[in-house]
Amino acid sequence: MIVLFTDYGHEGPYLGQVEAVLSQRAPNARVIRLFVDAPSHNPRACAYLLAAYSSGFPQQAIFFTVVDPGVGSFTDRPVILKIDNQWFVGPDNGLFDIVARRGQKFESWQISWRPETLSSTFHGRDLYAPVCAMIFNHHSPPGETFVWTDQHGWPDDLNEIVYIDRFGNAMTGIRAAQVGNTAVIKFRNQDILNARTFSDVVPGSLFWFENSGGLVEIAVNQGSAAEKLGMKIGDQVKF
Repeated sequence: MIVLFTDYGHEGPYLGQVEAVLSQRAPNARVIRLFVDAPSHNPRACAYLLAAYSSGFPQQAIFFTVVDPGVGSFTDRPVILKIDNQWFVGPDNGLFDIVARRGQKFESWQISWRPETLSSTFHGRDLYAPVCAMIFNHHSPPGETFVWTDQHGWPDDLNEIVYIDRFGNAMTGIRAAQVGNTAVIKFRNQDILNARTFSDVVPGSLFWFENSGGLVEIAVNQGSAAEKLGMKIGDQVKF
């Protein structure tokens, strides 16, 4: 399968154009939309989401991973990483720092292939989607091996809000297993206690829980934590 992880959003032509390329070049691939509303222009927040949610996919899954505020510049080299038999394709701007750090087996290539026509603003469609199709079709990675290194030294767990879903639930970059269910989250002047799930608290109650990706997530039962607390991506949480 080819898994889409991007900040393109549901509106506009972008997803459709990428999926059209994949359909033409890898017609037998199953294309899965994991995140298409990842935090815009924010590789750091996305790095923690990618590390948490890629683990639920099988070996040989190919991740089209494009959150690329520097598109067109090639300041962030285009790369292919193979981490524990999963493939990750995208710009080397920090997106892969956390998933690579947590991996056991690792290979890396800098993409040297270029299409006949490469737009200056849509490398997802013109470069990364065809490369994902090549890998799906069992072609050799179209580039040269290199020694990849973590560029940013971001923490293993990020004490920030990294994603807010349509219900107003706020994911953090913190693995719940690292803090334990007795931890009290502090957001501004609010203490937030743990609960196992929504039905364990009364409607309107604020709590945190371990979400299905293993991350600490802040929620309100039948309400919006983001609205209640004025949360936005990048806000810090404390313990």
